[in-house]
Parts: sequence; structure tokens; C-alpha cells
Amino acid sequence: MKSHNIALACTLEQCQQGRADKTAMRWVDLHGNRTDYSFADLEAHSNRFANALTSLGVAPGEVVFTFLPKMPEQFFSFLGTLKLQAICGTLFSNFGEDALLDRLGDSKAVGIVTRKSLYKKLARVRERLPDLRLVILVDGDDDPAQGVVSYTRIMAEASAEFQVADTTPDTPSVLHYTSGSTGKPKGVLHRHGSLASQQATARDVLGLKDDDLYWCTADQGWVTGTSYGIIGPWSLGITQLHYGGGYDAQAWMDLIAREKVTVWYSAPTALRMLMREEEQVFTSADLSTLRRIYSVGEPLNPEVIQWSRRVLDHDIYDTWFQTETGAIMITNRPGIEVRPGSMGKPFTGIEPAILDDAGTPLPDGEQGSLCVKAGWPSMFVTYLNNESAYQSKFKNGWYYTGDTARRDPDGYYWFMGRSDDVINTAGHLISPFEVESALLEIEEVAESGVIGAPDELLFEKVVAFVQLHERYQPDRDLEIKIRLHVSNRASSIATPQEIVFCDSIPKNKSGKIMRRVLKARYLGEDPGDTSTLEI
Repeated sequence: MKSHNIALACTLEQCQQGRADKTAMRWVDLHGNRTDYSFADLEAHSNRFANALTSLGVAPGEVVFTFLPKMPEQFFSFLGTLKLQAICGTLFSNFGEDALLDRLGDSKAVGIVTRKSLYKKLARVRERLPDLRLVILVDGDDDPAQGVVSYTRIMAEASAEFQVADTTPDTPSVLHYTSGSTGKPKGVLHRHGSLASQQATARDVLGLKDDDLYWCTADQGWVTGTSYGIIGPWSLGITQLHYGGGYDAQAWMDLIAREKVTVWYSAPTALRMLMREEEQVFTSADLSTLRRIYSVGEPLNPEVIQWSRRVLDHDIYDTWFQTETGAIMITNRPGIEVRPGSMGKPFTGIEPAILDDAGTPLPDGEQGSLCVKAGWPSMFVTYLNNESAYQSKFKNGWYYTGDTARRDPDGYYWFMGRSDDVINTAGHLISPFEVESALLEIEEVAESGVIGAPDELLFEKVVAFVQLHERYQPDRDLEIKIRLHVSNRASSIATPQEIVFCDSIPKNKSGKIMRRVLKARYLGEDPGDTSTLEI
């Protein structure tokens, strides 16, 4: 029986196809130091990690998370976990205590790979995570405490040979948590069969070829960072650049020039930041090897495409997909005219539709719910421990994405907005509920309501409306306290860019925060029907 294991496709199968000595990962650290890892290295390191997990008692089907910045250990542990047929979840390194507690607790994760500086956050909530029996620290040679082991030690003691069990397409694989407008984040569970979609789109949308050097800037905490920063490219035997530094326009252009990057996948926020730089940053770098630029995460402004055509001499191909879809669904790509501002056209085998509230297809030009016919290979299989929420996303064979859009007469799709209150800030989906919950932990705060508001750089910024207890007054110190608390409890990405102190938070008669009223007030628009507001 053919194994469908994602990690095998990225490692052993590449070696068997004659790429053992080919560079799989060119790792460039924050200081510009370069280390190359071959596909044989990927195979050996991931095998060692799979053996190490086995020796530590981790079983197939159990959940292991990575909680790391971008670094080689991120990739070795991700692939090794999948070889064992355990489920690998990935967490952003800027997550705070509440975000960790929600995700690790809900998934009943048995293990986590992290570093000492991040473990401090985890240590503060670990006693509330009874299932978490194993912490692996990537820095340090010794086991510092009971239940905390050294990555260096366990890898040194593990064999570089590992026999991967037969893996069916339906074997669970990757776990990403996504935010909704109400309630806790939901665990989006994928399967090894997602490889078919990720591989096909990496080949036919990103156009990856055997001699490419490909760079995806996405963090592995994000579905883009796993689907297109690990799985798709390596399953095609493509060399990937991975960089340990953050956004730095000059460093990025120097990397593209020095390493001769040919295909670059990034986010609209980063591209909008580049637009603000002096043009000399781009004209002074030799970008002649760059063949294609792609974007994902939030709608790409037409102005960015016009800028790229003028300054970088390239179109930017915007792509649309979600954590739940696992792979690119609707996309711009070579061979199809780019219409600036459009999501593009469906990928081969993907059937989208614009439906009204009754599930009836709408004519071209009308805005409605963006839906996708269920059944594509990378479709998520459940929200972990929340099957009712999963079922609510499907109706009459259609997956309801939560986005609203329209289709034009030529078959191009155009994003219009969200049908819920989820905030898309710099490509990250932020739950207003999570931010509101963190705000209510602050002694001075009586009520809170959180919205997303349009922002030229971030697409949407987080705006917090805060009602204080009567004995407190707003001041600069309190604003700083609020921002720090949200950053520590949720994440730095969720930190409000703007705090509006107010006398009351509008709610309906059942106590639900009326975020649309807050948003209308903020934007100076008509709030619409307010008959259900509490008196």
C-alpha cells in the first residue's frame, strides 16, 4: 500500500528520487549566517525526532505542538511528529498565557517543543494542563526539570533510521487554531491526504520548478507557513530559503539578491510596508533572478500591484485560502490576467459559489456568502472537540467560508468582507471575544467591546472600547497597562492599536455586545436598527 505520509513525501521520497544531496533548506539566521540542510539531512533529523518522541512515550494520534520562532528545529520536529503519525500543532511564538492555555488545553496536547525564553510563559499555566506531560527545550544540553527534556540530548541518543507506518489519506496530520467572533479559538484538524492539494497548488499556482530557490516569509504558526513553507515545496523537492529575522526591507532585498530567490510568497501587510520605503532600497539590489511574487492573508490593494509593476517590474499574484481549506482555493496566477483587487479565479477542481442566506446562487455582480463545494483533498476534517461548530459550516454540500464576495461576468472573484466580527489584522485572524476577555481581567475595566477598523497598513486594526468602573479615570499609564495585559494574555498581534474610553458598551436585550453599533459609531456611520438594544 502506498503511504500518504506528508513527512515521507518531503524527505525519504525526495532522497529516493535522487535529491538526497540537494539543498532542501538554506537557513539564514538573524545575523546573516547561512547553513544548508540537504534532503538527506531533513530525513535524518526528522527520523531522530520521531524516534525521540517514541522513546518518550508519545503515541500516534496524540498532539504535539511546536512553540518556536522560525529556526531549523521547527521543521525537524514538525516532520518528525508527522512521521510518527502524531498530530503536529504549531503556535506563534508571541502567544501569551491565555492563548497557550486555550489551545493546549482544548487539544489535550501531550507534548510541546519550545525554548527557554518562551517556556517562562508556559510554566505559569502548566499546572492547569494535566495532559501536558512532556516539554522539549531546544536550547540547553541537560534536562532542567522533571517533565522537561533537552532536545539536544534526545536527538543525540536517537537513531537516524525510522520506519514510518503505512499512512492513509485520512490519518490526522496538522492542527491549527483559528479565531471566531465568539467563544474560544477552534482547532482546525487536517489529514495527510491534504498533500494532494498542497502539492498541486505549489506546482501549478506558485509554478515551482526543480531549480528554484523559493522563499515563503510566513511563520509556521500560520497555515501558510506549513502548507507553503514546508509541505508543498518540499514535497516537490524544491530548495527553500528560511530566514530567522523579522521584517527589514534592506535585509529582505539583500537576501533575494544574494541568494538569488526566484519565487517569493509574502503578505500584503509586508508589501504595503515595502511601499513606504525609499525606492533606492529596491533599485540598489539585483532582483533579476526573481521570477514571481505571490501574496496571501488579506486582500491585496490595487495600489500595491501598481507599485510592484513600477518598482519591482513584476505583477503580484494574490491568492485566497483559509486555515480550514488547507490550500489555495481561488487565485491569481500566470496565464490569467491580473485584475488588481481581485482574488482571481478558482484553482482546478475547486467549485466556489456566491450564495444568498437561503443558499440560492446569486447572479454575477451581487454580493453574498462565498462558499466552496465540499470534498477537495485539503479540506479540514473537524474542529477538534467541537463537531457542532464544524457541521454548522456546511449546508447542502457547501462549505460556508464566512467571507462575503461577488463574482464578475468573467469569473473573477472579489472579496467584500467578513460575515462575522473576526478581525483580520496583518493577515492574522483575531477574535474580538479573546481580546474582550483579556480586557475584563483588568481591575479598572468594567465592560469592553472590540472591533476591527480599516487601516491602510494592517488592513484592519484592533480598536478596543473600554468602560471603566466609576472610581477610575483614563490616562496614559492605564492605556499602557491595557496594551501590556492583552499582549501577555492573548498575543502581541491582538494588542489594541487604539483604545476608546466610553461611558457604556451597547448590548442587546440578551446581553450580546453590539459590535456593529460600535463600528458604526467609530466610522461615523448610521448604526442601523437599534431596537434590540437594552434600555
